[in-house]
Formats: sequence, C-alpha cells, structure tokens
Amino acid sequence: MFKKILIANRGEIAHRIIKACREMSITSAVIYSEADVNALHVRRADEAYLIGAAPASDSYLNKEKIIALAKQIGADAIHPGYGFLSERAEFIKMVEDAGITFIGPSYKSVEMMGGKTDARTLMKNHNVPIVPGTTEPITDIEEGKKTAKEIGFPVMLKAAAGGGGKGMRKVFSEVEFEPSFLRAKNEALKFFGNDAVYIEKFIEHPKHIEVQIIADKYGNYVHLFERECSVQRRHQKVIEEAPSISVDNETRIKLTEAAVNAAKACGYYNAGTIEMLMDKDKSFYFLEMNTRLQVEHPVTEMITGFDIVKEQIRIAYGEKLSITQDEIKINGHAIECRVYAEDVDNNYAPSIGKITHHRLTSGPGVRIDRGIDVMSEVPIYYDPMLAKVICWGKDRDEAIERMKRALCEYQICGVTTNMPAFNWMLKQKTFVDGTFDINFLDNEFLPLIPDKWKGQSAEHLEDVAAVLAALIKNVESDATLTENHSNRTNNWRIQLYE
Repeated sequence: MFKKILIANRGEIAHRIIKACREMSITSAVIYSEADVNALHVRRADEAYLIGAAPASDSYLNKEKIIALAKQIGADAIHPGYGFLSERAEFIKMVEDAGITFIGPSYKSVEMMGGKTDARTLMKNHNVPIVPGTTEPITDIEEGKKTAKEIGFPVMLKAAAGGGGKGMRKVFSEVEFEPSFLRAKNEALKFFGNDAVYIEKFIEHPKHIEVQIIADKYGNYVHLFERECSVQRRHQKVIEEAPSISVDNETRIKLTEAAVNAAKACGYYNAGTIEMLMDKDKSFYFLEMNTRLQVEHPVTEMITGFDIVKEQIRIAYGEKLSITQDEIKINGHAIECRVYAEDVDNNYAPSIGKITHHRLTSGPGVRIDRGIDVMSEVPIYYDPMLAKVICWGKDRDEAIERMKRALCEYQICGVTTNMPAFNWMLKQKTFVDGTFDINFLDNEFLPLIPDKWKGQSAEHLEDVAAVLAALIKNVESDATLTENHSNRTNNWRIQLYE
C-alpha cells in the first residue's frame, strides 16, 4: 500500500482524507496557503507544507509547485479531493508523467467527460438518454435562435466547459435569446477560459438525481445507488439525501444501469458520479459526469456502510474492487446539510472571520465532516463551506427528525452561517412529502421575516433589527460562552425561521 499521500486540498475534504489515511496506516501530507496557516487540516495531518500565497492560483491551483513538492517529500500518490485540481485533465497527466499515482480517474476519462457537448455525444452513442438539445457549441446567434425554436422554448444555455451553475441562462423566448447568449458566453469565458455554449431543452419541474459509481482498473463496475440533490440555490446543492424518495425500484434499476453504462463509455475507474435530471413522469436524462469524489458522498456511505475514500485509495494502488454489486444494499435513509459561512438574510453574502465558539453535535446516526474548530480563520479566498451535518435514520422521517435535533445542537460563533435556514426547509410540506424539485428554494424560500412582523411599521422593524443585531454581535464575539447561554441563544435564533 502507499506509504505517503499528498492531499492537494483544504477544509473538510482534506480532513476527511486524513482520517482515511490514518485508518490505513498511510502518512498524510497536506498543503496550505498563507491564509490557512492555522487551519484544521494543517494541524491534523502528519505533515504540512506551505505552498503559496492566499489566492488559490498561487497555492491550491499551482500545479507545478504541488507536483514538485510531492516528489520532494516522497509522496507515492496525490489525492485531489473535490474542486481545485480534481477534474483538471492536464494536472492528472502531469502527475502521471512525474511517476506519481493520481487517486482518481485517468486523464483520458476526464477529457472525454469534461467537455459537456462531447460528453453528450458520447452518451448518445452509448444509448444513455440525454436532454434534447445540441451536441455541438452554438457559434452564431441566428443559428442559436433557430435551434432554440426547433427545440421549443424554454431552453437552457450552458457553458460547454462549465459546471456549478456558471455560464447558465434560462431563455423563455426568442427576444431573450441574444442578451442571454452573450451573458452566458461572457460568464463561461470568465470562469472556464472557454466561451463555448450549447443549448438544452429546459425540463419543467425536474428532480436532480445522481448515481455513485465505483470501478477498478480491471473492468469491474458497481453502483452505490442514487442520491437526491434537488434542494439547490443557484444550481449549487444545499441538502442531499440517499436514497431518493422519488425513485421507485423499477426506476432505480433503469437509472443505475444507465449510469454504469455511462461510466463504461469513457473507460472510467475510481469513484465518479453520473448526474441526471428526472421529470415528473420519471423519465431521466444525462446531465453530466463528475469525475471525482462528490461533496455529498457521506450520505451514500451512511446507507451502504461503504467507505468510498478508502476504496479510492485501494483502486489507485491497483487493487480490485473490494465488493460486488450483490453485496451492496440500501440500509435506512441519510440526509446531509451543507453548512456555509454566509448571511442568508443578506442575499447569502459571504461571512468571514475567526471561529470563536464551536460545539459539535453527536448522538446516534449523526456524523459531522468539518474543516473548522475553535479559532479557525474563515478567509474570503475560498468556498465558504465549513462543515457537513449528516444524519442517518431507519427511514426518512427519522433522518429528518434527527437532523433537526442535530442542527439545534451544533453551534458555530464568530461568523454567520446558514444553519438556521435549514430549520425552515426541513419543515416545509413539499420537502417532507418529497414533492419538491430543483425550484424548491427559488420558489418557496423567503428569508426570513416572521408573519407576525409583516404588518409592523418600518420603524418598528428597524428597532427590532437593531436589537437583534446587537444581541447576536455580543454573543458571537464572546469566546467564553457558557453551554446554557449558548443553547438558549442558538434556539432563540432558530425560532426566527419557523
């Protein structure tokens, strides 16, 4: 087995990989930027190395420096986590050319699935359903208008090299097409260095369903069932579940078979995820493949008892899959809430600062994957996710109730988080009965003025807001909170969201 793995990431995913390495008796080495000098992953790893200045381009995205460091410290392999360099084909090839093992797929698979239009063509040729639309980028506005009319409005414009909701525009009419097309191209160029845009039919009220795939280098494939990822804000997932309440057994068989075929089409190995859109008739369509570990992998681990990160390491080392499809069963239900340092009431503005108080929740079926502890700094340079709260139950109802309890107990002070907003989401009828779709938050979430206040005068609301702001500021600046005081404050704030 590998002796040392360099983890080319930060935050909670770096901490998660460190734990897997420790259980496998592998030395964990991490990189860190000047902004992360006191970060949790730096203190928990066996070895830590300053890689560069705070901006990601100078540190976590510095391909040459990361590979040089791996060679210098004698790392056998590099684990990219997710984000940063995890889906950069050129980086994977550089790692392989340096004689170091990349813990993930081959660069060829990433290239094949990285271009959205190429991936759509590949899926179409392997009988994996795709959303109606183009398989080549649109280069001419008039050509695009004509194609959109043929497909039928509304349509989606999408960046061919994109993901994460960037370079996407919904178009409802021919009049809207040109300005939306130009904005999509500009955004695609800004985020991905490629302004190619293609067209897809807009699926009304879809569910976002994904299937976890794992394969070895010997042609063995398994799926770990599906995840429900429809609770999203601006195309970014907020709550994930496994399995999906909307997928029956018949649909599950078809869905997972299509996902395995999609992975086989690009000769994939290691862990990957096939993302699908599913309409109200349970017809599903290939959306994209994430050629890496997913943020939401813990919910799959909770219902299967299968450690995906350890399996990634074993496959990269050259071992065969440790499990067969017949051995993988669904046990219970799991839900994950992503905890972000952001101010929901202020249009989700990032919240930065120092964590002054941090009390974990625990109990049966509760797991916290975190990248922070007391005195951790939350910088402006990176994704604002602090932790993930994952709860398992014997069924979905128990998982939801357990999540409510866990969120009330989990305390983070020093920055504003989105945790109180989950209390509202988990109580909504459409969430509880499973009829929600990817428009759930856009259509139903109103942050967050209680009904009993809506008739009050503006002056009264300003007075109340001033009092609340003062109280919250006093609480969050006090690093010596007593447990009872902290409990009362946390529960009081959550009441605002009911």
